[in-house]
Amino acid sequence: MSTYTPNFPGSGTIVEEAWLAGRAKGEAKAILHILGARAIEISDAARDRVMGCTDLDVLGAWLGRSLSVTRAEELFAEE
Repeated sequence: MSTYTPNFPGSGTIVEEAWLAGRAKGEAKAILHILGARAIEISDAARDRVMGCTDLDVLGAWLGRSLSVTRAEELFAEE
């Protein structure tokens, strides 16, 4: 009898890629939700940039910034 052993992170499998894409999409939605809850206007360009990002490190930085920025474009400022 064989058992399933997940190979990720780092294996590059389709399952891992789908999981990472879903995680990125969730973080992007959280960023936009926080900005919306704070009544910060989100331009189409900013929304597209956030939703198009797949780098979890970048999204994590933006998520942290979303708690304190006064304009959506400030998310993208370099530290």
